Formats: sequence, C-alpha cells, structure tokens
Amino acid sequence: MDILKIEIEKPADMNFILGQTHFIKSVEDIHETIVTTNSNMKFGVAFCEASGPALVRFTGNDDRLIQIAKDNAIKIGCGHSFIIFLENGFPINILNAIKNIPEVCTIFCATANPVQVIIAQSEQGRGIIGVIDGVFPKGIENDADIKNRKEFLRAIGYKLN
Repeated sequence: MDILKIEIEKPADMNFILGQTHFIKSVEDIHETIVTTNSNMKFGVAFCEASGPALVRFTGNDDRLIQIAKDNAIKIGCGHSFIIFLENGFPINILNAIKNIPEVCTIFCATANPVQVIIAQSEQGRGIIGVIDGVFPKGIENDADIKNRKEFLRAIGYKLN
C-alpha cells in the first residue's frame, strides 16, 4: 500500500467541502440541497463514482467552480468522495444540510485553508485517510487576540453586537 499526499488546488480564499457519500444519486441531491439552502451560492460539485463506469460525476451552477471541482476530484481519485467549491456563501451556510443528505457518510473538512488530502492507495483503489487543514498553531491567543476574534465575528455578521 502507498500513502499519497494530494494538494487541493484552488484560489487562496475559496471555500470548499470534502466528504464521502455512498451513492451516485448524491450528485443531484447535493446540488438540490445547496440551491434550496442558499439560492445565491455559486458552486461546483464533483463525485468519484466507486463502481460501474467509475467516472467523475459533476454538477453545479458555475462553470469555473465545476471545473475546479472536477480537476480536484480526479486528482484525489477516491471512491465515493465528493468535493464542493463555493462562492457567495460559506460552508457554514450549507454544511448541516449537506450532512443531513441520507447518503452522505462523512465530512473530512470545510475550509478555505490550504489542504492536503492524505490517501491510501492499494491495488483495488484509493481511500481518504484524513486531511491536513491549514498550518501549525503559532501560539495561544492572548487578550488582544480574543478581542480581535470577537470583533471579527461581529463585523462579518455572525454574532450580535
């Protein structure tokens, strides 16, 4: 067995969700879930089929985001994995709805950080072991950092003033 490290390729500030599901119908279910949860969100979804034709299936409402999703999905190449790239919203806006799709098994990450996907590859195929999301901690927050965190959350509207 080989262990691989695959870098997610995307614009630096673009958010994405990486997960695993178990059925080809997930492609359409993810699409429908996103548009009914946040109709202004632009997105691209790609899904690695794990049997039969074993194709990368895709959908979305933005050609550029669909292409980014397809490019990353084929690089990852793990059966039943899916990846969603999004704009005009954040993972927090759709994450619980995605988790509630009956065939979604797990979410590995939801982030805009640089991500490395750690993959095991055998003669049968590939599977995601986990992800490296972002960088090492640089320290522990102090009082000024706490103040900045709280101000940031209020400035972007996620907490009340």
